[in-house]
Amino acid sequence: MLVLLVALSWGTAISAGTLLGSKHDFTGLNKRTGVVAMPTVAFSDYGSPCVYCHIPPDREGKDSGEKGGITGWNRNRPATDTYDLYDSRTLDNKVRTPSPISLLCLSCHDGTMAVDMTVFRPNGWRNSEDAAIHLRINGANDLMSCGKCHNGKVAHSIAIKHIGQDLTNDHPISMTYAGITHKDPDFRQPDGPYGFDNGVKLYDNRVECATCHNVHNPDITLLLREPADKLCETCHIK
Repeated sequence: MLVLLVALSWGTAISAGTLLGSKHDFTGLNKRTGVVAMPTVAFSDYGSPCVYCHIPPDREGKDSGEKGGITGWNRNRPATDTYDLYDSRTLDNKVRTPSPISLLCLSCHDGTMAVDMTVFRPNGWRNSEDAAIHLRINGANDLMSCGKCHNGKVAHSIAIKHIGQDLTNDHPISMTYAGITHKDPDFRQPDGPYGFDNGVKLYDNRVECATCHNVHNPDITLLLREPADKLCETCHIK
């Protein structure tokens, strides 16, 4: 799918099939459904949907890793360094910890840190005026977690979005794609250096969260790059 995004200025854009107005757009969360979630209360509204992941243009060239962030991204590192990753005796190219681009996703979805915990704030932002609760994507029944309200009783459940640190029941991530090594006949070779022609992507030859999920396109179910029945067959021959 061709994604059109014409940026007019930082925080202003014309879009088709982008994250604007979606659940990943914290400045206009859920506008598509006619609901605006609680900016300045549940989270800090920084005035741009991009800054929650991407380093602001006015901080271009700054290394977020030097400030405790995820290198290359505008997010603090997750509050835990311990993840239980999927493992099996037949798994190729095992890893012990997620790569930075998958840590970016986990920094919200593992539920240990608030969704607005960015390294750099936009110019003009005043911490002294910040009154947000800084909620976490966590199903816990406490005042710091979305699950206090989004528990399936007061509102819809947050459980599907709260992945946690136990990833043993999730697809393995951050390992070198087996089709790159040409040693495993059960995997297809990619169509190019960035993955497959259908949009399934590789990052430095690795399988990451964003290999299968396109966070910039809310018009597809579960943000999958391909329908579920075709997605697995992109990589797996059997």
